[in-house]
Amino acid sequence: MKPIVVVNFKTYKQGANVLKLAKKIKKIDNKIIVGIQASDIEEIVRKTKLKVFCQHVDWQKPGRGTGFILPEAVKTDGAKGVFLNHSEHKLSFSVLKKTIKRCRDVRLKILVFASGLPEALKIKKLKPDYLVIEPPELVGGKVSVSKSKPELIETISKKLGSSFLVGAGIKNKEDVKIAMQLGASGIAISSAITKAKNPEKELRKLLK
Repeated sequence: MKPIVVVNFKTYKQGANVLKLAKKIKKIDNKIIVGIQASDIEEIVRKTKLKVFCQHVDWQKPGRGTGFILPEAVKTDGAKGVFLNHSEHKLSFSVLKKTIKRCRDVRLKILVFASGLPEALKIKKLKPDYLVIEPPELVGGKVSVSKSKPELIETISKKLGSSFLVGAGIKNKEDVKIAMQLGASGIAISSAITKAKNPEKELRKLLK
């Protein structure tokens, strides 16, 4: 089975460099989900046709809400979906629930991050389109979840009862292979691609 692949740009790239990286990813596979900043959505959608997700949105409705990112705004710019609850931008469960409802109302796909099985089981009840398990202590680290916590992936596969992706430290094809063998449907990556000198080469190696 071909893995679902999510590339989180975080804030490593700005301006023209975001488009440059997005075009390289598109050359590999235009079905890859990319998570980018709200300010880059319209251009990346228009020039790459990738599956563009906004890295975060808020639950507020149009009107008096200075500084918030609305689901309607990213939808208008062409985003297919949103990221919510990343370990670098955690939400309380009540806020997450409200935000998911708002995103569903405007027909955005919803990808939610969870730190482990207990949180994943709770989030599963909200029925996101994608659920990504990322132990926060491994995010941005040198060791992947596949190699440091394979038992976590296996346990989630047995107890979650639905499809899931894994992330945190995924860097090579062995990490992907282990995750898939243990029951994951795909992977979420960031620095392995966004900080690579040759991101196209690294992505090809990762998915070979």
